[in-house]
Amino acid sequence: MKAAFIKETGPSSNLIYGDLPEPEPRTDEILVDVAAVAVNPIDTYIRSGMIAMPLPIPFIVGCDFAGTVSAIGSSVKRFKVGDRVWGSNQGLLGRQGTFAEKIAVKEVFAYPSPEARTDEEMAALSLVCITAHLGLCHRAQLQSGETIFVNGGAGGVGSAVIQIAKAMGARVIASAGSDERVAICQQLGADIAINHHTTEISECISENTEQGVDVYWETQRLPDFEKSIHALAENGRMVVMAGRDAQPPFPVGPFYVKGCSLVGFAMFKASPEQQDQSAHDINAWAQQGQLRANIGRRFSLSDTAAAHQLQEDNTIHSAGTLYGKIILSR
Repeated sequence: MKAAFIKETGPSSNLIYGDLPEPEPRTDEILVDVAAVAVNPIDTYIRSGMIAMPLPIPFIVGCDFAGTVSAIGSSVKRFKVGDRVWGSNQGLLGRQGTFAEKIAVKEVFAYPSPEARTDEEMAALSLVCITAHLGLCHRAQLQSGETIFVNGGAGGVGSAVIQIAKAMGARVIASAGSDERVAICQQLGADIAINHHTTEISECISENTEQGVDVYWETQRLPDFEKSIHALAENGRMVVMAGRDAQPPFPVGPFYVKGCSLVGFAMFKASPEQQDQSAHDINAWAQQGQLRANIGRRFSLSDTAAAHQLQEDNTIHSAGTLYGKIILSR
């Protein structure tokens, strides 16, 4: 079968598109004919060696997938051959990735695809929606009627946060780096969206809330805690999920006086049970049309190296040439 893989960590040029043996599902695994996959920042960190993890060699890259079950292990109960499925959390902690024509995935990390959504859409929604759901429901405990600010609402995770927060009954204020991206935030359901290069975030929040926002979701690698904590209401919660090497100053006084909370999390550390709960809600919202895939670029699986470089240029080097998800198909 064809796959995109590495034999050693390093730059995107280390990625090889070639032939590997077809996997065979173990007793608790399903074999999936992959239709679409998505690129995530963590994929580039693992491929480059920035995040050290145990890797089978050759290592197939990628976390997300969507496709059709072609075989099942002897203990599999939830799926049968022919079922459409989606999932994430692959290519991590010693597991092989998803950028291949066929993949073997543990049953607990696969979910039935909603009839109303394509494989491409579900691949684009997978990691970012599970991340958004975990952060909003399990960590920030967002409530209906509360106000949330999303910094970077046109990006992969940001776009998922906007939509899931709206599905949960929250009021959403979002920022983006261009007028085009502001329009995307509005299309995704943001009640208020601003260009943070032309409008001060703090001024926008002051003008549109009585005391600040209940939840501040930070997608950027280098948070400006002076601004974000000022924007929080009493007992506000701030969520961070990026910036592994960031060490910005932190204003302790204003933070604790307002009774605020700072929560951080890594999606791949959530238990299979937690991720399954997230997938249940995601499927319901996707089927009802409340979640829309925010796809920025499309590539062929054979162009994985170019797709990885584009993601890395924007995540690490802030190139500003990408919004939304990168999707690859066979």
